[in-house]
Amino acid sequence: MSTQVETQDVGAGRPLREVVYATLRSELVNGTITFGERLTEPKVSARFGISRTPVREALTMLCSDGLLQREEYGFSPVRPSVPRIRDLYELRLTLELGGLARVMNNPALSHDRELLLAERERWLALQADPPEQEPGFVVVDEEFHVALLTAAGNAELVRALLSVNSRIRHVRMYDFMVNNRIETTISEHLAILDAVLAGELANGYQLLRTHIGESLDVVLERISRALAAMSMAE
Repeated sequence: MSTQVETQDVGAGRPLREVVYATLRSELVNGTITFGERLTEPKVSARFGISRTPVREALTMLCSDGLLQREEYGFSPVRPSVPRIRDLYELRLTLELGGLARVMNNPALSHDRELLLAERERWLALQADPPEQEPGFVVVDEEFHVALLTAAGNAELVRALLSVNSRIRHVRMYDFMVNNRIETTISEHLAILDAVLAGELANGYQLLRTHIGESLDVVLERISRALAAMSMAE
């Protein structure tokens, strides 16, 4: 397969590593690259018609994302573990709902309203001009969930969530490969924020539970399809 880097990508100021990274990331998430396939710097460099340095940087970024793993010779796709994903999502749900619960159950506590209002403005701007459908949106999504938990005032819960996020980011990318999923996520985030800002914490709690549960359903469905596609191509 040959994929020459497009002139407009470079002309638009996109670093070569970003072009290679985005292309390979999409192929890994969609199952185009099989589990048995080995990616090496020379092979990828030849495919894109560029030097090894940006390719090396892109492959390193994909390893950091958890999509690739280093082998003795080159790199290979990481096969997601469905049981582990379920466990980590359960932990994520416990942490995030715990932030709302601690304020709900203690009248002396309240959310950081200024932080939530700033977050609401950010998501209203995204609703007015939605970004393109692409897996990298997971980082923007994470920022919402971290901000919501931060506003509840427990730094240790936030620290634990950041750790979980780093461990499921590579599979959560599947969440944003579905048509209209980004628009749906934006609407759901705003609904959660509006409920919390209005003091309707029980409603916000339920909205957040449903939101995270739907994300897990989408992720598992997409992973199943990718696993099937990659296995058939082996």
